[in-house]
Amino acid sequence: MVQPLWDNAKAANLQGGLEELVYRSNIIGEDRRVCNYGGGNTSSKTIVKDFRGRDIEVMYVKGSGSDLATMKAGNFTGLRMDDIRPLFERNEMSDEDMVAYLANCMIDAKHPRASIETLLHAFLPFKHVDHTHPDAIISLCCAHNGKELAKQIFGDRFVWVPYVRPGFTLSKMIAEGVLANPNAELVLMEKHGLVTWGETSEACYAQTIKIINEAEAFIEARVQADNVYGGVKHEALAAEVRRSIAAAVMPTIRGAVSDEKLMILSFDDEADVLAFVGGKDSAKLSQVGAACPDHLVHTKVVPLFIDWTPNADDVEGLKQKLVEGVAAYKEQYKQYFERNKNEGDVMFEAAPRVILIPGVGMINTGKSWAMSQVSGALFHRAIAVMRGATALGDFVSLSENESFNVEYWPLELYKLSLAPAEAEFSRKVAFITGGAGGIGSETARRLVSEGAHVVLADLNLEGAERVAAEINEKYGANRALAVKMDVTSEEMVAAAYAETALAYGGVDIIVNNAGLATSSPFDETSLKEWNLNMNVLGTGYFLVAREAFKIMKTQGVGGNMVFIGSKNSVYAGKNATAYSSVKALEAHLARCIAAEGGEFGIRVNTVLPDAILQGSAIWNGSWRNERAAAYGIEPDQLEEYYRKRTTLLVNIYPRDIAEGIAFFASSRSAKTTGCMLTVDGGVPAAFTR
Repeated sequence: MVQPLWDNAKAANLQGGLEELVYRSNIIGEDRRVCNYGGGNTSSKTIVKDFRGRDIEVMYVKGSGSDLATMKAGNFTGLRMDDIRPLFERNEMSDEDMVAYLANCMIDAKHPRASIETLLHAFLPFKHVDHTHPDAIISLCCAHNGKELAKQIFGDRFVWVPYVRPGFTLSKMIAEGVLANPNAELVLMEKHGLVTWGETSEACYAQTIKIINEAEAFIEARVQADNVYGGVKHEALAAEVRRSIAAAVMPTIRGAVSDEKLMILSFDDEADVLAFVGGKDSAKLSQVGAACPDHLVHTKVVPLFIDWTPNADDVEGLKQKLVEGVAAYKEQYKQYFERNKNEGDVMFEAAPRVILIPGVGMINTGKSWAMSQVSGALFHRAIAVMRGATALGDFVSLSENESFNVEYWPLELYKLSLAPAEAEFSRKVAFITGGAGGIGSETARRLVSEGAHVVLADLNLEGAERVAAEINEKYGANRALAVKMDVTSEEMVAAAYAETALAYGGVDIIVNNAGLATSSPFDETSLKEWNLNMNVLGTGYFLVAREAFKIMKTQGVGGNMVFIGSKNSVYAGKNATAYSSVKALEAHLARCIAAEGGEFGIRVNTVLPDAILQGSAIWNGSWRNERAAAYGIEPDQLEEYYRKRTTLLVNIYPRDIAEGIAFFASSRSAKTTGCMLTVDGGVPAAFTR
């Protein structure tokens, strides 16, 4: 049952009707069983002073493009009721005319555009109105016998309206139905949702929760646990096994769905998902259609359901089914678009948003991790609705044409237009070794600032986690992921990429940046010191690049590798034979990979820094003392020494290297590979040409 969240202590501190409306909206949206992400709307009618000091009746209603769970006062639109009420006398009104008319009713032009369902609220003669999409109510409204069952639950207290796309006509139908039934306490919108009301904000919220729980109790009494989704066809694989399979197949999926635009993926194996994908009737149920019109823009009409018998030894067979399934889905989507398109419609990318795999779980796609999560969250709601609707009867949905006209509805697409423009690294995943250090952390911040998702791989997991937490606090959940990795361990490198695939679907950019440095005269260089440099800076860079190369080939959408070399890659540093030799190896390794990667669209370039003292674990250790001794100066004189030896008389900082990395990883260098870029202030002895 849905638990009421209204807190009288919190409500007592609210100032006025709009603050109460914000509070009510937030607690409605907090429980996604009550209202979908981005869906539903709330309103409150009150008296305010206009710009001339006159009392006027104003309705505050949710603005378009906001989400009830997080919206603030600035996300509501205030409209003059005296201007809106005359519309009820009209017989019809187009969407375009309605939007234009409502724009003239706003009390403040800076308010957001009013909700598509503004008139639904305005035409009802109640001070407070909620329109929500509760799982239990939609289960009832998506059952073939829903209206008849509603009579058993609510008697004569409800108004049932057949499916009509939101707008003037639906709003008037609802109001007329309520006015014609003096006992009405709620409206059930076929295949859509619920409308409730109250004289106070608290009473309105309480009525919403009460009605939902009445429906839920009725449904739960009819659920047969052993027959949900037709009973069990496939048991879920063990958690470790299914996650391993998901990590293995996600780069394949990412490549298959990214032929038009790159997609970020997320994996979900929650209990309700596993129960659904394992059901006997689930493949058929999943293709009936969306559980609610609000789902369509984010989930498309149907998911891709893979016909696969769970088997940990058949991962290659699953990959083949996924490739074939995505291709078939895209072709069917194109046909769907052609059958239903209206003049001016432009087809979205045809790839699925939701992919269901028996025994494994659900994989979601989107332009970002956050948007893939929206698709997943909405399909969780669809699963709940199908569970409830099939307990009552047959699950039904919109017709194909009704679905299309919502998915491509200009008023719905307007919400998407409010999203920020995509940046240079939007839809890209960057894997950065040495992610906790100065260069690594600055690179992560630089790439994320232009849209990337980043993985910070470092032996210093605590340090990487601190950087990831800082990034996520600023840019949003899961934009950065910290993983512990020793670049010299083949197993740890493979595991880190598997974790990356599970988190985001694959990788587009790698920054080979893990580092160390030692200094000693050549005849005093031990084999241990030599091997340490070779293992970390040579073998480590090889392993990290090789695993990325495999994933990039699988994805088939190209990729970028940026190696962090050194001035010593081209300059024979005194008392640094091991370090300089392996740095030269790195630069040539990058060129070799570039030569092989070209045909796959994989570019590989190298940045050559010098003396990055700021934020560097290397320079804060013995290397500083060793280099100072080599130059015959004190350690605290190193920074000035390095500045003076550059032709530009400058010091080099991590952000300078991050800028070079961003250039090589970006579209600005799309035709450059096998290149070396010096970022050292100009050290003539290290000029590459």
